[in-house]
Amino acid sequence: MATPNIAAEAASSSGPRLRRTLTLTDLILYGVIVIQPVAPMSSFGVLSNRGQGHVVTAILIAMVAMLFTGISYGRMARAYPSAGSAFTYVAQEIHPGLGYVTGWSMVMDYILNPLVCTIWCAQQVYQFTTQVPVLAQHVPLFAWKIFFAVTFTLLNIRGVKTSARLNTALTVGMGAVIIVVFVAAIRYILGHPHSDPSFFTRPFYDPRTFSFSGLFGCTSIAVLTYIGFDGISTLSEEAENPRRNILLATVLTCLVIGVLSAMEVYIAQLVWPASEPFPDTDTAYVYAAARTWAPLFGVVGLTLVIANFGSGLGAHLGAARLLFGMGRSNALPKSFFGAVEPKHQIPRNNVILIGAIALIGSFFFSYDLGIEMLNFGALIAFMGVNAAAFIRYFVREPQKKLGNLAPPVLGFIICFALWLNLGHPAQIVGGIWMILGIIYGIWRTNWFRMPLSFETPAE
Repeated sequence: MATPNIAAEAASSSGPRLRRTLTLTDLILYGVIVIQPVAPMSSFGVLSNRGQGHVVTAILIAMVAMLFTGISYGRMARAYPSAGSAFTYVAQEIHPGLGYVTGWSMVMDYILNPLVCTIWCAQQVYQFTTQVPVLAQHVPLFAWKIFFAVTFTLLNIRGVKTSARLNTALTVGMGAVIIVVFVAAIRYILGHPHSDPSFFTRPFYDPRTFSFSGLFGCTSIAVLTYIGFDGISTLSEEAENPRRNILLATVLTCLVIGVLSAMEVYIAQLVWPASEPFPDTDTAYVYAAARTWAPLFGVVGLTLVIANFGSGLGAHLGAARLLFGMGRSNALPKSFFGAVEPKHQIPRNNVILIGAIALIGSFFFSYDLGIEMLNFGALIAFMGVNAAAFIRYFVREPQKKLGNLAPPVLGFIICFALWLNLGHPAQIVGGIWMILGIIYGIWRTNWFRMPLSFETPAE
């Protein structure tokens, strides 16, 4: 059975090593910064409409799935400390063909992320301009889509990157905004007494609108809140006591983000009940925050634009670098995808291609379809990691322990159930993407007899 080239990368741990300086606290902070503490705010309206409320419950159920999956990621990071990729884990532990399927789903994720950020940023800035009549009359929504897609592309061509210090500062700023939102919401809620005893429990369960299909459909989208937690597994070589801390940090990051996100959407649902339509679904949280204190329309809106702009900029380059890695390994045509612009050392062809996809896609995709398709790929990768952990730590271990069986099996089952509850348009488009990718992989590798790599190259 052929194995991908990543075996050499996994073995490279015998060569030069990075200095182990990252503590457990550092790893958790890194995870929170990558995911962002305002993660559920951008998708709040989509979640609320899909689940007819019940966003808090969906966030918490998604957290359970991610906790089990986080355990699997942490354990696999022990086995492959230099890789940290779902593709690597599945290809090495199960089969290169299934590793390819996992990797191809990751490619869709990487490509869709800047597209989704383009759509959301354009929509939010357009909502800002509706408050300024002159701009509202002369700057249509499509112009903002062009602006953000082109800006992402030009900045990445120039090699502009955000520093770790800036990312930390932005995260602290987001934390301050969250505190202000909490204070304003509490004052608003206490200032509007409610005689209905179920008022404070309705965000968890409302018998008038509850349905399992709505809840699990909402939960399948709520997974987006946790996207990025797996990045902690790539820091194994720099972490103190990685066998303990990588797993613990991954689980604790999911827990911290889950609790914080549940609190954020809980107050929003109290302020803006699901029975009341939003002026704009994509930017619903901004309107909910503004109901508690009018200036928060601008404060929260600007904060989320900055957060999504940063995510889009980084995701754009990440997608370009992934395609470059595939081009360099001949998984894609090397002459185009493996080329590097000499001045800025950037895979310019790929940056321009991703920018074009984000621009064109923003006119055909809605925000909710985009995030559902993103989760389509993410859930496949999560299932792959759980399956790999099950094979390595239960099937192949001579001693069968419940602790090695339950987390990957439960993680896989929950992720599979959520994947099945994604919207039909996302399943159809995602299915077409996967079928085309599998056909391409069969042709490119002669039925997976030759290795393909989906590893993102080191910077």
